[in-house]
Amino acid sequence: MKPIINIALEAGIPESAVDMYGKYKAKLDPDTIRQHVNRPDGKLVLVTAVNPTPAGEGKTLTTIGLSQSLNAIGVRAIAALREPSLGPCFGMKGGATGSGQAQIIPADEINLHFTGDLHAITSAHNLLAAMIDNHLYYGNALDIHPKKILWKRAADMNDRGLRSIVTGIGAGNGEVRESGYVITSASEVMAVLCLSENLADLKVRLSRIIIGYTYSGQPVTAADLNAVEAMTVLLRDAIKPNLVQTLEGTPVIIHGGPFANIAHGCSSVIGTRTALRLGDIAVTEAGFGAELGAEKFMNIKCRQTGLQPDAAVLVVTAKSLKYNGGIPVKELDREDVQSLQLGLVNLRRHLNNLQKSGVPVLVAINHFAGDTDAEIAAIVDECQRLGVPVELSKVWAEGSAGGAALARALVHLLESEVTQYQPLYADELPLTAKIEQVITGIYGGSGAVYSPEAKRTLTELQSNGFGHLPVCMAKTPYSFSDQSKWLGAPEGFMMNISRVSLSAGAGFIVVETGNTMTMPGLPRVPAAERMTLHPDGQIEGLV
Repeated sequence: MKPIINIALEAGIPESAVDMYGKYKAKLDPDTIRQHVNRPDGKLVLVTAVNPTPAGEGKTLTTIGLSQSLNAIGVRAIAALREPSLGPCFGMKGGATGSGQAQIIPADEINLHFTGDLHAITSAHNLLAAMIDNHLYYGNALDIHPKKILWKRAADMNDRGLRSIVTGIGAGNGEVRESGYVITSASEVMAVLCLSENLADLKVRLSRIIIGYTYSGQPVTAADLNAVEAMTVLLRDAIKPNLVQTLEGTPVIIHGGPFANIAHGCSSVIGTRTALRLGDIAVTEAGFGAELGAEKFMNIKCRQTGLQPDAAVLVVTAKSLKYNGGIPVKELDREDVQSLQLGLVNLRRHLNNLQKSGVPVLVAINHFAGDTDAEIAAIVDECQRLGVPVELSKVWAEGSAGGAALARALVHLLESEVTQYQPLYADELPLTAKIEQVITGIYGGSGAVYSPEAKRTLTELQSNGFGHLPVCMAKTPYSFSDQSKWLGAPEGFMMNISRVSLSAGAGFIVVETGNTMTMPGLPRVPAAERMTLHPDGQIEGLV
């Protein structure tokens, strides 16, 4: 690894904007960068993928490898990524720093506590929770209804035992009431930090957070509890984006980490704008499949900030298409062109969705060692039939050299096509219309079935003046539907809307489908069981 100050200086970042966190990590001051770096913003490229499968698609890997490859062919590129959560790291998904020859480093530190951002977000979230209970204990001057408190606590770990809890048990411990935990990546504080433009905007958004309602039905906010300044104190350093590097010395800005299945799935606006100021191309990613992360990138992040992607890269693998074509996980290594061709329906749906947004698309085939020429040819033939550019990416095995063709194809796309980005729905549409527009226009369903609770909440939000907000759909990432086993591109289904909630600070409505959980659980055999700390300090099994 190069000293991070060298990476910063090579990227044109003034030393006065760099706050060192050891030799290989740093925080950046965006205001100082804006004042001292006078260059036009670069192009914004979104990397997304088909629906995730057990074999892994390599979306973050491709983002890292593509940024390396762009620099290798002489294009100044900066990657902008999300921070990993300890939940997936110790659960099933694993780390979020790439692998092979397309990694960001120091991977172990990034996947663990990094610069403390997620701890700060967790602390700010839980401070607000503590102040709510303290307010109840000391007389409840705001007349908060204990059974209408919406604000739960947060933890950065998969822990299903905390989904539903009872607080205040025991003499002198406050109001006894039901509550629960969300994982930090689903916290509204996480979304607020990631969508804030600066410290002042952060405070405004925190002040809007609705924690519950009074006995008379009036909303109670974080500002009403005088919690905003203290929460901001905890987030003072967390709002600054983090700088690290790839194996080949490409600068990477990592900041914020909302999940895309139960949150909005995009790295911070501040991090994205910083990458755009520093690079000719800023390569960012949005979580899970394009119907989740990319949809929210287009309809929440871009809508709120005025950012517009100049191109999208859709990552696909032969294994993912075979899986969507019906091949069991244990048989994905064998050649099966027929099943792959059946699974192409998943690729076509994602391509069509991205094209609806008016953004030029490039398909990246992330290469696995067991892929056959016939399988790769089937994907290339389909893309050519659809008139979509496609390139094979071997960044895992070869680093920047393995992504050179992909990088050149992206540059050509950016030079030859102009984005005509447009959001999926208009602000003035009713909330139910927005939900059903996503279901019919992106997922391929026929409509929605609302639980009585969800229907009641939507009616209240609409009548209380929140109908202009975008919707943040929470659903399984493994299918276009709310049923994880419905692979390929199911059509004509009805989406079950189980619960709806307002994130007033973040500026969107969360719509939970099926049995979506905002606090995940660990798998039967969690990754934590395979980890070892060796006497020399090296960690095995984390990445």
